[in-house]
Amino acid sequence: MKFIAVILAGVALTSPVYADELTDAGAKVFKKCMACHVADKKLNKVGPSLNGIVGRKAGSVEGFKYSEAMLAHGAAGAVWDEANIEKYLTDPKGFVPKNKMAFAGLKDEKERKAVIAYLKSVPPAP
Repeated sequence: MKFIAVILAGVALTSPVYADELTDAGAKVFKKCMACHVADKKLNKVGPSLNGIVGRKAGSVEGFKYSEAMLAHGAAGAVWDEANIEKYLTDPKGFVPKNKMAFAGLKDEKERKAVIAYLKSVPPAP
């Protein structure tokens, strides 16, 4: 019986309705980031544009002046996959010491997962 419950929970987590709810929640959480970042266009603010961040090499947004630490992180081959984004959002200074991001991080795992879902949902800007 437990096995069936686990399978049903897995199906619920991958359903389009759940994904939409997660993305909507992520858009709300992303408001915490909007003073420094945008996700829906290629516009650098205090922080780099996050449009198309999932799968992008770290420290690679054209026109943004990154810290030496972030440039070195990217030069070492770091890519912003979901796992790395989650680690960075948890503790930006711990994951990439001496980077410029002043934000302390998102301590709530659900919020991090939601922001990642939101970032993945945003279409690439031209």
